[in-house]
Amino acid sequence: MSVLRKLAGQTAIYGVSSIVARFLNYLLTPLYTSRGVFAPAAFGVVTALYAWTAFLNVVLTYGMETTYFRFANKHEGGHGRVYATIAWLLAATSALFIALGLLFAQAIANGISYPEHAFSVRMLIAIIGLEAACAVPMASLRLKERPWKFAAINVLSVVVNVALNLFIFLYCKPRYDAGAANALISAVYVPALGVGYVFLINLISTGVKFLLLLPEWPKPRFGALEGFDAKLLRPMLAFGLPLLVAGLAGMTNETADRVLMKHLLPADAADAQIGIYGASYKLAILITLFIQAFRFAAEPFFFSHAKEKDSAETFARIMNVFVAVCMAAFLLVMLFLDLFKWFIPNPAYWPGLVVVPILMMANVFLGIYYNQSVWYKLSDRTRAGGTIAIIGAVITLVLLFWWIPLFGYLGAAWSTFICYAAMAVISYLWGQKHYPIPYNVGRVLGYMAAGVFLWWGSTRLHLEGPAKHVLAAVLLLGFILAAWRLERQRPASTPNR
Repeated sequence: MSVLRKLAGQTAIYGVSSIVARFLNYLLTPLYTSRGVFAPAAFGVVTALYAWTAFLNVVLTYGMETTYFRFANKHEGGHGRVYATIAWLLAATSALFIALGLLFAQAIANGISYPEHAFSVRMLIAIIGLEAACAVPMASLRLKERPWKFAAINVLSVVVNVALNLFIFLYCKPRYDAGAANALISAVYVPALGVGYVFLINLISTGVKFLLLLPEWPKPRFGALEGFDAKLLRPMLAFGLPLLVAGLAGMTNETADRVLMKHLLPADAADAQIGIYGASYKLAILITLFIQAFRFAAEPFFFSHAKEKDSAETFARIMNVFVAVCMAAFLLVMLFLDLFKWFIPNPAYWPGLVVVPILMMANVFLGIYYNQSVWYKLSDRTRAGGTIAIIGAVITLVLLFWWIPLFGYLGAAWSTFICYAAMAVISYLWGQKHYPIPYNVGRVLGYMAAGVFLWWGSTRLHLEGPAKHVLAAVLLLGFILAAWRLERQRPASTPNR
């Protein structure tokens, strides 16, 4: 239990910082979707461009975070060389990306069908490059088990982002639109930038993170890169590049819906549907937050505890708790959706709420897949991860091209669900052959079925007002207490084959 408590403690720190950071960022959704800020079509531009950002961030890190964890644990005493080699490598490729991206920004904007948003594209290119350069210094903080510094840097960057957004869209824009601009507003607010302010502010906050991480960087000395070891490059790239393939395929699964909707829907409706879909996607944030926090703590944890004799049983118990927490988050959002929807204050976005349960369950399956990925990382079969992600990408693309023209964003949501469910099943079956972990499949599926049934059953009662919320609270608390009692029992995981 001490090992699990350690993981839980670090997950809590990462989780609290992620929740604080993401919640602060989440407050931007009601700001952006308010009347007088961005209509659905304008918010669709923000959503679509950020989808490209997620995809390119995977390209620029090309599996080096996981490679860093793996090699730092394999090469005892050589952590400094591993870290320096990867850090300088990512710095070089990020700098090249920024230089080329800024040079061809207008051509890129034309190519993705947003020719009038070249400024935003330039900001995005700089954001992506800086984030990639920050990836390994942030990973080093995780490996060194310094979650508090990791959390502080993340939260401070987000605070800067939120504060500047509030200043521009809550202070400057309303006063400018009302003809009451003062000298400060006239100096900093240019209405023609529009959604470009979102990306300019993001670049400033990312720059703050980069500056805060400078002390973590290896220092160049006498024209040389301290600690850089060219001999490590080949084995590192051999390990990491399959993860790049997996990451690209994974981002195809995660972001292709918002990218393709621009091209598969009528031009006069595409941006608005993307905006509605993107706003509704934000309501899956609780599960997304937990998955992110879990991954920050779990990846170095899995590598460092793989040699323990009871590691497989520990990993299986972690899966039980993970799914139970995810389903508790699902119930919290779905049982109180009539309250959560007010985070999107403009009713023009509310038709998209129909996709929220689909996307939340899709993210549960994605979290299960991330949890299972330990098998191919610990057995050095990273190509398997790439293969699974490619299968998922093929499923995603086929369904998106088929269903988006027919069903719009509802087709995109179901495509995401089917893709992640298929990836979780394939990974489980494949992993049991090469790195058996005694997952309690019955319990995992039981948590998922119970969560969906409790939500569905509550909707059949057609309650309103306080009675509805009292029942929702009882159902949620009952689920949490039942899961708690089950996980307190031993053994908490048993083979299910």
